[in-house]
Amino acid sequence: MHRVSRKYALLVLSFLMGFLSPMIISLVTSRLYPAPHDQEPQSLVAEAYLADEEAVVIAPENDDEESLILPVTKVMFEYIGVVEGCGPHFEGECVNVRSGPGEDYPVVTRLRNGMVLKVGGKVERDGRTWYKIVFDEWVRYPNRVKGSWYVVADYVEVLLDEGDRGLEHAPLASSTKRIVVERGKQKLFAYNGEELYMETSISTGLLLTPTPRGTFTIFKKTPSRYMQGPIPGIAEQYYDLPGVPWNLYFTEAGGAIHGAYWHDKFGRKYSHGCVNLPPEQARQLYLWADIGTQVVVKD
Repeated sequence: MHRVSRKYALLVLSFLMGFLSPMIISLVTSRLYPAPHDQEPQSLVAEAYLADEEAVVIAPENDDEESLILPVTKVMFEYIGVVEGCGPHFEGECVNVRSGPGEDYPVVTRLRNGMVLKVGGKVERDGRTWYKIVFDEWVRYPNRVKGSWYVVADYVEVLLDEGDRGLEHAPLASSTKRIVVERGKQKLFAYNGEELYMETSISTGLLLTPTPRGTFTIFKKTPSRYMQGPIPGIAEQYYDLPGVPWNLYFTEAGGAIHGAYWHDKFGRKYSHGCVNLPPEQARQLYLWADIGTQVVVKD
């Protein structure tokens, strides 16, 4: 039985090495032989960043055998956060998105501070780095996304995140964390047990699109989301908001706690049903909250 267990362990290790080796080779090759100027951007999909080792324990069948601990590395994806753009009402100088990697390409749209966007590739041209933005998520109105998006690195910060995470990523132990949303006070409180972690002003839903009351659970996290309206049966207003940052979903209808870069009306009702936070507070809460964290919405 001891030999069978070791044989099984070797098979598992061989499988993991075969899975990870191409990704490691791709990372090394891309660093030693960078892409030439003006070519298609280097894809980051096969080049996802590896970080934060976790452990998986293969338990023995009986007490006479040894446990096998296998390191499993999380896959991290690259995002950019806008830090030197314009304000929520386009005051100041916005960051231009261009249709190609250079200022000789036309402007597609403009970015405001607090936006978070996923990177699908990078191009080095004329001594500057350009990030290609991708929307590899479900988008309600895909025809609104016109052409390619490139953003110069000068005005953004690079962020690494695991991307979309669901209930399958919930911690083994039940979380003692909880988030309380008070619609009357327009305040959010985050607790770890009885200890207050955060208190911040928020914007919940307007009269026709209220944030639902009740007790919920965070079942999905994602650092970036493209939100669009109108939403049939929920909101008839047109809106188009790429790069909504730091999303914590707590209702199947799309209710989420997230950052809002397009307004500064925190402390009063202003949303289509979600719970809006200032982007920096939303980021802090996102990094703190676990999948499975309880959310209580009350008046």
